[in-house]
Amino acid sequence: MAFDYDLDFEKIDFRKNPELYRVGRGEQGVLLVEPYKSEILQHWRFKNPEIAEESSEKIYQMFLDYKDEEDFVGMDMARKFLQMGYTRSRRYTNYKGGKKYDENGKVNERQIDPVKAESAAIFMEKWKLAREDKDYLKRKKDHQKKYG
Repeated sequence: MAFDYDLDFEKIDFRKNPELYRVGRGEQGVLLVEPYKSEILQHWRFKNPEIAEESSEKIYQMFLDYKDEEDFVGMDMARKFLQMGYTRSRRYTNYKGGKKYDENGKVNERQIDPVKAESAAIFMEKWKLAREDKDYLKRKKDHQKKYG
């Protein structure tokens, strides 16, 4: 089931109401679902490999902590932040300043930044660990079966 953007995200605490959470595709809802957004976003950085390493380690540890707490929504949100660390790092790898399009809507020329590419690889490693975690996959399937 698709992510439900019609919910009142300013009022919903998804830790208390996990039945309202929909996994959606990819990174959908990553900057909307509280209290997880506020808990994880403060640690999300990818400026260089050192910062990306520290950030991805912290967010992956949060994934494991949510797992220990049997909090699927937290696990999924941490997974989404790891994925977003990879995708945003890749955007900055390919396009100076992360700007894919110019003011006329045309795609800018790619300029590979090896530092950002390394940051992306660091996030990819942790994202892969999270998305392939057997317990995560079981909980995801159960959550989707139960709530859509």
